[in-house]
Amino acid sequence: MSVILYGSPSTASLVVHWLLIELRIEHELRQLDFDAGEQKSPEYLAINPRGRVPALLIDGQVLTESAAIAMHLADLHPQAGLAPAPGTPARGDYYRWMCFCVYTLMPAYRGWFYPDEPAGPDQAEAVKQRARVQLEDAWQQVADHLEGRGPYLLGGERSAADFVLTMLMRWSRNMPRPTDTWPSLQAHARKMKALPSFAEVYAREGISDWT
Repeated sequence: MSVILYGSPSTASLVVHWLLIELRIEHELRQLDFDAGEQKSPEYLAINPRGRVPALLIDGQVLTESAAIAMHLADLHPQAGLAPAPGTPARGDYYRWMCFCVYTLMPAYRGWFYPDEPAGPDQAEAVKQRARVQLEDAWQQVADHLEGRGPYLLGGERSAADFVLTMLMRWSRNMPRPTDTWPSLQAHARKMKALPSFAEVYAREGISDWT
């Protein structure tokens, strides 16, 4: 099986790279230089017309969207136990939290990091502050869930959703209220960061913060 990951350090490609390592999937990593605009090059746009990362090629099939790739990798390797069986109650919870990451957390982060996109530069500060409120409300919801039903999103079993969640927790590290200020989120992050695959993906991408 030929596997190629297009990514860039500290972006949404991190979780895909992490899972490839966790699942011991042989792969080629091609890091794009965002400062040089490589994600907008004709060569890359032919792979992902959105000009974003990640893009994962498995035997020529192009997969995009980090959470979707995470779910697919978990299904391709059921022996790892990172996704509940289809049709089970746990699978429903798994979908719920994956979609929470995609539809609640990720859009709010985009508002925080790129506040001029929705309404222009004049409204950027208002957009940013609204995004902060949305994120802190969302993280409180996750913290309450983990406190009552943790230590992982699905209870006692780690899933691919926890990998996505951990990546999103890292994105808050320089915000006014990072996720580490919620005890249950910090405990979850500690468990995930203790995985050997986390240290390995950090080493391969040259990342040293939020350890």
